[in-house]
This record gives sequence, C-alpha cells and structure tokens, in this order.
Amino acid sequence: MARPFPTDNPLLQGGFEPIRMECDNADLFVHGEIPSELIGTLYRIGPNPQFAPRGRYNPLQADGMIHAFHIADGRVAYRNRWVRTRQWTLERSAGRALFGTSGDPRDVDPEVADVRSDGVANTHIVWHAGRLLALEEGHGPIEIDPVSLDTIGPWNFDHQLPGNMTAHPKIDPLTGEMLFFANFPSRAFTGEISFYVADAHGRIVRHQSVQGPFPALVHDFAITHDYVIFAVCPVTLSIERARAGGPPIAWEPYLGTHVGVLARDGRAEDTRWYTGDACMAWHSMNAFSKGERIFIDVCQQEAPAFPPAHGPMPDPSSLRQYLTRWTIDRSEGEEFGMQRLSEVVCEYPRIDERRAGLAYRYGYVACIGGPGTDDMFHRAIGRFDHDTLELQTFHFGDRCAVSEPVFVAKAQSAGEGEGYLLATVFDEARSASHLAVFDAQHVEDGPIARADLDHRVPMGFHGSWRQAQARQ
Repeated sequence: MARPFPTDNPLLQGGFEPIRMECDNADLFVHGEIPSELIGTLYRIGPNPQFAPRGRYNPLQADGMIHAFHIADGRVAYRNRWVRTRQWTLERSAGRALFGTSGDPRDVDPEVADVRSDGVANTHIVWHAGRLLALEEGHGPIEIDPVSLDTIGPWNFDHQLPGNMTAHPKIDPLTGEMLFFANFPSRAFTGEISFYVADAHGRIVRHQSVQGPFPALVHDFAITHDYVIFAVCPVTLSIERARAGGPPIAWEPYLGTHVGVLARDGRAEDTRWYTGDACMAWHSMNAFSKGERIFIDVCQQEAPAFPPAHGPMPDPSSLRQYLTRWTIDRSEGEEFGMQRLSEVVCEYPRIDERRAGLAYRYGYVACIGGPGTDDMFHRAIGRFDHDTLELQTFHFGDRCAVSEPVFVAKAQSAGEGEGYLLATVFDEARSASHLAVFDAQHVEDGPIARADLDHRVPMGFHGSWRQAQARQ
C-alpha cells in the first residue's frame, strides 16, 4: 500500500508536490489568443517521485515526469507521463519506493541492492535527429515517443556511447550537430571529461577525452562557432573524503574556477585552461567568439549549497545567482575576467536557439526569487538585452511560481528574438498550473495567452520546443 508523502519537507510540498496520475486533456481552456504561428509541442521535465521516498529526499534523483503541451490552430492539448526507467518499473510493480534518492546505499531496499539503474531521466528533454531524448547527467539518454510520450527505452547512439552524458547538449544551428560531454565517464573521480559530437543524423562522429584540473561537478558547458568551453568550478567529488566521514561533494574555493577551451577541430591535449575567482555556474546562457576573445554568459553564484571541505558554511546570500559575462582573451595570460551584467537574481537562462554559439542580443531567464533569497521560487520572467544591458521583466505576483522560459521563433526566417516565450506557472491560489505565452519582444506586458490546467505541473528543471513536422 502506498504511503502518503511527508508533510514536513518543502521540496515535496506546494509547487514541488508530486502528482500521482497520468492524464490527457485534448483541449485546455484558453484565455486570450494563442498565436497562429505556434504549431508544435512544448516539453517540460522534472522530478515527480511516484512513491514516498526512502530516507532523505533529493529531487535530483527522483523519478522523471514529462509534461507535453501540443499547440496548433490556437488550441492546446496536454499529456503527462512518467519515464518508464528500470527503477520506476520495479517500484511500480512493488507498490513502494525501492531506490533511495539520497545517494546513501543504506536507503536502498536490499531487494534491489544489486540492480543496475538506467537513471531517472528527469533533468532535460531534447529533440535531435528525429529522436526525443530524456536526459540526466549520471546515465545515458532514454528515448521517448514524441506524441504518446511512451518510453521507447535507453538510447546509446547505436552502441557508440558507453555510459552517461550531460543533460545539457548543445545543437549547432548551422550544422545540426549535437555536441555534448560526459563527466566522470569511467565512474572514476579523476577529472576526466569525455567530449562527443553527433552529426545531424544522430551518428557520433567525434569522441575525445579532456583532462580537467580536478574532479568537479560539471553540469553544463558552452560552445561557440570555433570552440568548446568547459567550466570547472571548485565543487569537488571525493570517495576518499566520504570514506573518512566527510562530504562526498564539497565546496573548495581555494581551487578557483577553471575554464577549458578546446578548438572544435583541435585535439583534446591542446585544451587551454584559464583561471578565475572561485564561483559556481550551473547553467550557461550562450557563448561566442570574436577574434582572440571569447565571451561566456552564465548565471553565477558566489558559492553553491554544498558543505565546504574545510571551514564554515558560506553565507546563504552567496547562493544568489546573477547573469555574469566571463571574458577570455587568448592573446593575453591565463586568467579570465568576470563582469556582472544585471543585479536581478535569476536562473534557467535560455536564448533564441538559432543563435547558439553565435553573437546574440537577447537572453531569457526566470528571475526574482530563488536560491539565496527569502523565496524558494522564481516569480518573474525576464528578457535581457545585451545591447542596452536592460532586463525587462513581468512579475506574476507572490503566489505564482514560474518555470524556465523557452523561446519559439515566429518563423525560421524571423529576426532574433521575434517570437514567443513559453513557461508554465504554478498558481498557489488555484493549486494548479497554466501555460503562459508571451510576445518575446514585449515581456513586460505580460502573457498574451494562457492555457489552464486543473492540476499542478510540479516545479521541474528544463524543457524544449519541437516544431510541428508540417512546418519543418
């Protein structure tokens, strides 16, 4: 018999509270008018444990659930499904949680102690080469049917990917290639990073191993037309430290931040490393190069929410994230500079993906609230203009929590930023969510349309847009 979820854990309550059903709604109630150019599907993914967790709950290791909004002819249909991973299937059969989320082996039921997991597939979902892939960085992708959301199964690029891959691959808008990496590919904490390129048909055509400065938690990376950029922040992993009673993941600011630059047509051993002040950057907005200079835009925090290897915990305010530009000049020294671009706390940066790796003007964020503030949710959507350094925002109010915004161009030929922003919004007053549609050029005016659900879309991680096949 299923047990109720704990009521004393904020990560299992309110906007984070899991839903326990899969459902379909062919025609959501729409307020306003859905633009006729929007024809496709918005996918969102995040943690949604099907059973009350064993031991300490960590949403990063909870079952993944996909939410799909199919949009056409001014109408919105909705469907949600859990990703049928190996562990989800075993737990569904048992009627209870078997696998812990904490990382502590003592939280695992002895019945599955020797079962090899294929992950939880809860962090990102991307479309490439005719496949919809649910991702999390500790394991390989799981392929999903783009219409039914049925789980097809693990995908390893026809046996070319031996293990895990990042949840944040980058798709080159000029070549159609998908570039990605795997952190700790051999499961040994050596600092090795495997780099891959899959061509527009989904075939891996390049694989190299880059040796990082130390074993670090590397969540995201960036590309330009000419370079691949690895940001190695001083959040380290150590089995030896854990065996000695210390934290397996720890903050070691004295190591500084290191940025590795690999030429896209170069050799791994020629990766050039640059150093900067200690910080943590979970997500990059974009990067581009101009002559000898490389610009990388990230959401940066002074310190992450991990215990230090030595010394006191950082001040909670150090968790606040700000849009920051890192600048590398390849003609000068081995250090890189940092410049804060906005004083508004923000996270989940996105762009018009047609400008990925290229010079660009606009970036989009969830903002106002979040880690390091007195509010665990983001309450606003923002558009940052790199030409004017202005952040245009729309605040939903103190009882609404917003997801990462996803940009959709009006047409492939439209100019940068000419299109729409899509985000899900959890409304505490209704205890339900809706899909909000913005004119991306006038974010401050608020949504031009919304499609209401009668249940929550629990606050998750990332999402992406798949253009309808008829318009490709």
